Amino acid sequence: MNAFTPSLPDTQGRPANPGRTASRFPRLPLGMGLGLIGFTFAAILFGMKTGIGTMIDVYGQPAAVRDIVITGAHDTDITITDAQTGELIRHFAPTEGGFVRGSLRALTRMRLVAEMPETVPYRLIRWENGSVSLSDTATGERLYLNAFGPDNAAAYAEMLASRGNEKP
Repeated sequence: MNAFTPSLPDTQGRPANPGRTASRFPRLPLGMGLGLIGFTFAAILFGMKTGIGTMIDVYGQPAAVRDIVITGAHDTDITITDAQTGELIRHFAPTEGGFVRGSLRALTRMRLVAEMPETVPYRLIRWENGSVSLSDTATGERLYLNAFGPDNAAAYAEMLASRGNEKP
């Protein structure tokens, strides 16, 4: 017999090494794991009952939605048209529309990285709480425009107002 073979029991069914006992799973790690699971369930129930630590949807539902196509580059003329009707919404000369150009630059870069076509429309959304967002339907990126200040959000909000604020 060597170190890799188990000791065979004697004729009475006992192990050949009587000083050795069966090892048990350590109780401390088991108790700590069960305690962690219990704490997690208690925290979830507490959050569900009180609302503390939970995410709240502050935007609500979309109040107005418009799909727009933006053509041009950040250093040339920019034309914004309605994606469904082809109606011209705004035209910016190279010296106009600073915030629109800046946001277009960021979204265009994301499209280049994702290798998406430039002809896919952007989605302009006014939410129930009055916030305005610009989403790229090709990449899924979304800019909440109110974070850039009320004047910058108003630059896009007027594009929604020209349509009449109806829901899709």
